[in-house]
Amino acid sequence: MNEPFRQKRDSMVRSLAYGLLAGAALILPATNASAQNPFTPKLSLQGDQKRPLTPEEIERQKQLDAEYKAATKKIPDQRAADPWASVRPAPDTVAKKKQ
Repeated sequence: MNEPFRQKRDSMVRSLAYGLLAGAALILPATNASAQNPFTPKLSLQGDQKRPLTPEEIERQKQLDAEYKAATKKIPDQRAADPWASVRPAPDTVAKKKQ
């Protein structure tokens, strides 16, 4: 095969490949961002209809809330952990060193 023709063909193939890579690099981020477009219609497979709760369900929800609040009040208050307590000298040893 003719050597200049081969070099020209190889350079054309290389430039085409680089062009395709550059195009893909520009298009891929744009496709991900299009999913976040606020103007796209909001579609829901479940629908947005919420049925009203029955009186029994409302009472059960209130009971669950009350039980949750009672359970959280049983948890004792936690002191803030001091991660440097074992590194820092005790306050009385500091006062004795200064005297």
